[in-house]
Amino acid sequence: MTEQPFTQYQLFHLKRNKLEEKITHYYQETRDSSVTIQLLLAMKVRHMLGESDFELFLQDLVKHLFANNKITRALRRYFYFFREYFNEREWKILSARCFPPEHVTTELMSVVPSTVVTPETTTLESS
Repeated sequence: MTEQPFTQYQLFHLKRNKLEEKITHYYQETRDSSVTIQLLLAMKVRHMLGESDFELFLQDLVKHLFANNKITRALRRYFYFFREYFNEREWKILSARCFPPEHVTTELMSVVPSTVVTPETTTLESS
């Protein structure tokens, strides 16, 4: 399991400016999009608990993570939590990027009955 760079106390007690600085610095230093998106989700939780100062916390970083990084399992898992960070056009593009359509598979060849050779079977009646 990945070691978290911040304690619970830091995440839920530091001021917005200090957290913006620390999380941005952490991402620039490590380029770990999975842990960074988890930290940003914790900031969304903090906002939902009543901290109005944390609305759309580090919106530019969230957009960068989804638009420019390889889509990891963590990014895909937390994608829908960040809906309000994007306009309609961005949301459609990123939805297609995070969840590409399933590839359609087709049969490469079909078996024509006249070309199938089967061994002759003997039955009790013919013996």
